Amino acid sequence: MARKRSKPNGRKPRSDAQRNRERILEVSKEAFTRSGANASLDDIAKQAGVGPGTLYRHFPTRDALLEAVYRSEVEKLAAAERKFGETMPPLEALRAWMLLFVDYIATKKIIASALNTLVGGSSKVLEASYNQIHEAIRALVKRAIKSRDIRKDLDPVDLLKALVGVAYMSSSPDWQQTARRLVDILITGSRPIR
Repeated sequence: MARKRSKPNGRKPRSDAQRNRERILEVSKEAFTRSGANASLDDIAKQAGVGPGTLYRHFPTRDALLEAVYRSEVEKLAAAERKFGETMPPLEALRAWMLLFVDYIATKKIIASALNTLVGGSSKVLEASYNQIHEAIRALVKRAIKSRDIRKDLDPVDLLKALVGVAYMSSSPDWQQTARRLVDILITGSRPIR
């Protein structure tokens, strides 16, 4: 009689499996950004240096991979807030995080429409990400206000809205360069009047 293999609860993935997963996510983000949400999964596996079976073991469907790429980008933003907050002066940390947010928007623009095809739509995935992103920007702005680098009446979400607005209002392929320039304009405009 064949024994069923059960997954041990709470077991950490092997380091090589974790590296494979991270590499697949990294290559997938690049492929989706370059070719759209219908990028070839076989090409992604090949570029990640894994077989298709490894890709499908980690991400059984295209939707699962798209969702994982999106969640990974949000997690990077949250981790960056903590890292920048600990290693940079407040204003520099806010600027660096906002530039990273521009890259996140680029990924989201491609993946968001595909996320809408998920069962139940993308609302749960996007809702969780909004909370993480808003917490990160609020922490960075609060720190910059405390250091008196920016005005205390600044609403952190306004900074995000301005960057998202540039991304979605512009059909130009160079919207990211415009958004990066806007980061500096927003930072300058947020400084206290002396």
